[in-house]
Amino acid sequence: MKATGMVRNIDSLGRIVIPIELRTRLGMDVNKAVEIFIEDDMIILRRYEPADVFTGETEDLIDFCGKKVSRKTIKEMAEKAGFTISE
Repeated sequence: MKATGMVRNIDSLGRIVIPIELRTRLGMDVNKAVEIFIEDDMIILRRYEPADVFTGETEDLIDFCGKKVSRKTIKEMAEKAGFTISE
């Protein structure tokens, strides 16, 4: 982990400001989604990128019941279920 030397206070609503230098460097534009993780005593922020709920793949996704699934996964699931897919 790399220290930035930047310190920010948490406001009364629990918000912090991510400095523009970090947002620019990480491609975090206004109104972009961010994922939040906890690891030991750390809070980790990462740009959110939709991914297949089963494999984590980020290409060729479709929305199914509010979840992202890749076409590759759908084909593999259909084959395991005994269905034949024609393209």
